[in-house]
Amino acid sequence: MMRKTIKLYMLMITIMVMIYSLPPTIVNADTNDKINKIEQFVEEQRAISKIPGIAVLVVEEGETVFQKGFGYADVKTKTPVTSDTLFEIGSTTKAFTGLAILQLEKDGLLDRSDDIQQYIPWLKLKYKSELQPITIHQLLHHTSGIASNSIIHIPESNQNNAIEQTVKTLLEQPLNRKPGSSFEYATINYDVLGLIIEKVTKQPFDTYIKQRILEPINMNDSLVGLPQIKSAEMATGYKIGWMREQTYTPPIYRGNVPAGYIISNTNDIAKWLKLQLGISQIYSIDKKIIQESHIHDQSVEPFDKDTYYASGWAVMDKDEKQYLFHAGENPTFTSYFIMQPDEKFGVAVLSNMNSSFTTAIGKGVMGLWEGKNVTTNHSDSYQKLDKVVTILCIVVASLGVILGLLLMRNVLKIKKKQRIGVSLSGKRIFLLIIHSMSVAAIVTLMIMFPKAKGLTWEFIKVWAPTSISALFYFVIVTGIIYYLYGLLLLFTKRNKF
Repeated sequence: MMRKTIKLYMLMITIMVMIYSLPPTIVNADTNDKINKIEQFVEEQRAISKIPGIAVLVVEEGETVFQKGFGYADVKTKTPVTSDTLFEIGSTTKAFTGLAILQLEKDGLLDRSDDIQQYIPWLKLKYKSELQPITIHQLLHHTSGIASNSIIHIPESNQNNAIEQTVKTLLEQPLNRKPGSSFEYATINYDVLGLIIEKVTKQPFDTYIKQRILEPINMNDSLVGLPQIKSAEMATGYKIGWMREQTYTPPIYRGNVPAGYIISNTNDIAKWLKLQLGISQIYSIDKKIIQESHIHDQSVEPFDKDTYYASGWAVMDKDEKQYLFHAGENPTFTSYFIMQPDEKFGVAVLSNMNSSFTTAIGKGVMGLWEGKNVTTNHSDSYQKLDKVVTILCIVVASLGVILGLLLMRNVLKIKKKQRIGVSLSGKRIFLLIIHSMSVAAIVTLMIMFPKAKGLTWEFIKVWAPTSISALFYFVIVTGIIYYLYGLLLLFTKRNKF
């Protein structure tokens, strides 16, 4: 009897071991398949997008299940992207600033329903010539009425009062809608919030964020604003130009730090995503505040299909699931964070080029991890524009060279007396006027063109492909050569003797 009982127990134990051994094997095989697909997908998209370096992160159920660097942090030195590589994260910074506001509200230092003039008395903004009250809540949710193109007026500055300098630019700009009436994304909303944080805490914005958010969750590698001395781990930033990556050092916009200039790596962003998903091992920040930062504003129409804005997060309901996400875009860096709270997993992508492919890659990785088939035929507007402008540059430059050669040829003819000076007749005067007006019109159109789009050449130089600035100079130089060539023809004639 005893032997039968022992055999029965042994059989039960064997069956239990088999049952509990099988799922992890299947899970591991499934995970490895997902990882292989993700790696292949990211490499394919990196090649198409021309992005030099990308860092990808996936967290699930409190664990970092995928973390890898692709390409180069610096193309010239062939420095590879690693989990330690630092990137500017752009507008995904806004969630940190939004969380700081909610912390201060919990501490009793402000209320989201407060008028911002309670903290910044001189910030009096008008809509249709009438002063408008604007609340902190409206800044958080981009319903303040501040126009999206206010970004072009953000000043270059590395001064200690740069945030205040940035906010003061709003005094010269009317609101383009009544506060609270509708959504319009304006990055400077979060710079105003940054100034409120400084006024309330009586300390610099970067100090508060570091002490109250980054340090408590051990984001020890991360920085608030651009470092005075470049870290060895900092990736080099690039823009597209001439159909490949081009190094570019943009101006310093210290006044835009609360909206877009936290610097981090995937090691630290893993901690941030886990905190957002409620699966962090570190709960030094109140979980209720985190959850509250995900509550979206439904007092206005959604800004995209079933998508509303929370405190630095977009919230979308799709296929009976809720997604939290945000993209970040700086002149030479982009990022994309997306989370699926119900399933406790999230994805982050950091890259060292201004490219919408970063967002497409993030969405693709999310889809692959969910077990979906992902087919991406994404195109980046900057990349498409760069191709067109590069062709135009070649055409205009070629025309300039041809005109230059013709000009030199005729100068030589003058030296050899093959062409001689001539007094202006009525016909030549008329042609001179037409010639001068046509060249002046071309140059004026080139200089004034950005204003028609509400932009400036300075803004275009910072944000657009490098080829656009080159095209501007090619057109101007070619126009001058053409003008000189025309003058030479008008003021000289062939010497028949």
